Amino acid sequence: MNTASPSPAATSPLPVCVLGLGLIGGSLVRDLREADRPVFGWNRSRSTVDAAAADGVDVSTDLVATLRRAAEQDALIVLGVPVPALPSLLDAVAEHAPDCGLTDVVSVKGDVLSLVTDHGLAARYVGGHPMAGTADSGWDATMCGLFRDAVWVVTHDNARDDPAWVSTWRQVVEMAEATGAVVVPARTAAHDSAVARISHLPHVVAEALSITADQGGALALSLAATSFRDGTRVAGTAPRLVQAMCENNRDALVTALNETLDLLTSARDALADPDGDLGQMTRDGHDARLRYEARAGRTREAPSNRPFIQVQPGAPGWVDQLHYAETVGAQIGVF
Repeated sequence: MNTASPSPAATSPLPVCVLGLGLIGGSLVRDLREADRPVFGWNRSRSTVDAAAADGVDVSTDLVATLRRAAEQDALIVLGVPVPALPSLLDAVAEHAPDCGLTDVVSVKGDVLSLVTDHGLAARYVGGHPMAGTADSGWDATMCGLFRDAVWVVTHDNARDDPAWVSTWRQVVEMAEATGAVVVPARTAAHDSAVARISHLPHVVAEALSITADQGGALALSLAATSFRDGTRVAGTAPRLVQAMCENNRDALVTALNETLDLLTSARDALADPDGDLGQMTRDGHDARLRYEARAGRTREAPSNRPFIQVQPGAPGWVDQLHYAETVGAQIGVF
């Protein structure tokens, strides 16, 4: 295992085609343009397209024309829409650009892999999920630098010796690195289990905290300070996006919720008992937070302590390296 810092990603000569210009897809377009990468996009909403075009983005509302262009240029296609919108989008990709490399930025991977497979597109598909975002949505919320130093998960469930798939995998990694993100590999089931705990569960908890505080009336809301603001920040996310995110990861999220409910029930019982105390829970929670800070850094600006592993896509044993990197949460680089 190499613990040195990764070298900068090589510039890919192939363009990227982003389908969906919300917060994530739109910010990806901005970062790729900033990095002088060829990129163009599509969005269903005319108002979004007009706003993006006014900012200099090469974008269209014509999906068929956009996909035909992607096929002609052998572009890497990025799916940047919520899961419910994927079936119709994949129908169009299968018809007009079936041989293009394909990735996504959706927060669940199991449903996406199943849909991609059902559409006969798995041979060129590499799943992706940038662990970045804000409570805002739409083109106006997009920004350069959203992904800098954030983790970008890249999957490899359907890894194969086919040079075309290996080339797509490399393109996805290099695209993520071009935005300043750090790449961590994970298979679909492991990813969905992990994000249920550290992304989807926090959304559910934030909604519950917000509702509970609101039920306390005006005084409770007036007294709310930093801990409440931080703990409920993601409750400001558009409800339909949170609903789709959580409902498309039901099984893993239920498991995480059950564990959380057990802890909360234990805390309630301890408080209800005059002889009970929260000592064990507060110590365990504090220790767990310190373990997170030791790996990820105390603040977003602090350097992380993730292991770094360099891999050569297509070389003997490289997929085994990815499996190992997944188990230790390692960042990877390619050469």
